[in-house]
Amino acid sequence: MTAVEKLGFVERFLTLWIFLSMLIGVLLGYYVPEVKDRLGSSKFADVNIPMAVGLIWMMYPILCKVRYEMLHKVMATKQVWKDIGYSVIINWLVAPLIMVILGWATLPDLVEYRSGLVLVGTARCIAMVLVWNRLAGGDEEFCAIVVAINSMLQIGLYGPLSYLFVVIFSRGTHMGISMWPVVQSVLVFLGIPLGGAVFTRLVLYKISPTFYDKKFIRILAPTSLLALLFVIIIMFAMQGHEIVTNIKTVLRVIVPLLVYFTFMFFSVLAFCYYFCVPYKLTVVQSFTAASNNFELAIAVAASVYGEASKEAMAATIGPLVEVPVLLAFVHVLLFIKSNWYDRKTELCGCKED
Repeated sequence: MTAVEKLGFVERFLTLWIFLSMLIGVLLGYYVPEVKDRLGSSKFADVNIPMAVGLIWMMYPILCKVRYEMLHKVMATKQVWKDIGYSVIINWLVAPLIMVILGWATLPDLVEYRSGLVLVGTARCIAMVLVWNRLAGGDEEFCAIVVAINSMLQIGLYGPLSYLFVVIFSRGTHMGISMWPVVQSVLVFLGIPLGGAVFTRLVLYKISPTFYDKKFIRILAPTSLLALLFVIIIMFAMQGHEIVTNIKTVLRVIVPLLVYFTFMFFSVLAFCYYFCVPYKLTVVQSFTAASNNFELAIAVAASVYGEASKEAMAATIGPLVEVPVLLAFVHVLLFIKSNWYDRKTELCGCKED
């Protein structure tokens, strides 16, 4: 049985469900424009409540699968710290600089959109990467560690790095960024699902490991993807009208995003493949390099420049490109694993457990 055949019904046809969700969202946003005001009428952590609920639940089932009792053993090996160091360099230095370069190359005359684009490139992923990593069969313990480290680094680095990359390197619009939106995003969109997942695992797994692994997780896991589809509908409904009416500008912003996601993903994948990094770690490294924390970028752009600003619009386009593109990369990784990667790692003597 191939890796794709092992996927459940929702996972196997996720591409179809995502594009249907995108279509539903755009149609709602364009033909029912008041839906944006209704969704945005109540907010939690600078994000409308339906999206906030969807983002939190999207992460909770995945984090419930992490074996927290094993993390201290994972962290005890020297190789893990080398992998973490590589991830930090790629995420916090290389990726934002690549986005700045692409912004200058493709949007030299659209300063506001370039600023929003760089905000996306500087925000490292703490949510969606867990979804893509699970679908592609990555190492969930290592992914949880990288997500936690990126979350802590975001609190201290996102504010000053955003100013550096947006205002100085990109010569974008001035920003007086506050640290609270960054801290708030991490506490809400990682802290709540992580705290709930740790509590759930410590209690239920201790009572009955068999029930937890065989029944609870199997029932809970698919709800993460359902939450993902819900979030996509909400995102597109919020921006559907702007996407249709400003389609030419949207298409221009899409170009650097497509290049960015593709370059970051395949360059890290090629590096890991060449140096015979085990497949599960390759999945984590590739997706964390190519993924971005869109909820943080949108929240910061909205709070600094205003919800109706061009910067916020550019930040919103980010996940609209990222979701279908990274889903396609899931299939790329599954294809590579089944056709080349397993043989490559065997030859290198680093076959996975």
